[in-house]
Amino acid sequence: MSAPVVPEVLWAQRSDENDASKCIVYLTITAPDVSKETLKTDLTSTKLSFAAESKSKKYAVDLEFYAEIDVDASKMHHSGRGVEMVLMKKEVKQEYWPRLVKEPKKLQFIKTDFDKWVDEDEQDEEEADPMAGQMGDMGGMGDMGGMGGMGGMGGMGGMGGMGDMGDMGGIDFAKLMGQMQSQGGDAGEGDDGEGDDVDMPELEGDEATPAAKIQEVKQ
Repeated sequence: MSAPVVPEVLWAQRSDENDASKCIVYLTITAPDVSKETLKTDLTSTKLSFAAESKSKKYAVDLEFYAEIDVDASKMHHSGRGVEMVLMKKEVKQEYWPRLVKEPKKLQFIKTDFDKWVDEDEQDEEEADPMAGQMGDMGGMGDMGGMGGMGGMGGMGGMGGMGDMGDMGGIDFAKLMGQMQSQGGDAGEGDDGEGDDVDMPELEGDEATPAAKIQEVKQ
């Protein structure tokens, strides 16, 4: 097997001046299909040494962190992608680390993990939505068509008898609407009370009694 190669290292971070549990470095060492038996990690408060092997490659990398971490509070997870770590920063403060490693030189194998990265001034907004960045874990939600039992609603055809609104038990809606319009068409501007007002003349004398007026007409 050839000499070890340096794996790609992805990282992101969080910070909080009042909450130590939010002062975190997310670290992913991309080393696909390395076996757990060959995995060797040596983590201290200032450094990480990593070595592992897959069937076709050897990987190795050494990192000296920009600042100290709390080893006891940090966690590591081995997966088919490589190794994922959650490193707890020892110093609790609001400011981000300017880089992952102590050396100011840019290292090509260290890259930003944009899936986890949040800008320093947007941390509060990210916390307001606890589901942000976690939708990938909801595998079954990728296709909303998978909600069984609702297949008949695709074209509303599953609601029996309502596919054709023009046929409601023999009622001719077109005729009914025409009758309603002819009866209500002269009723003014609608029910909002803003139609044209008709002034009724005041009744005087005998005209104040409608029954008397009707009797006079009959005579």
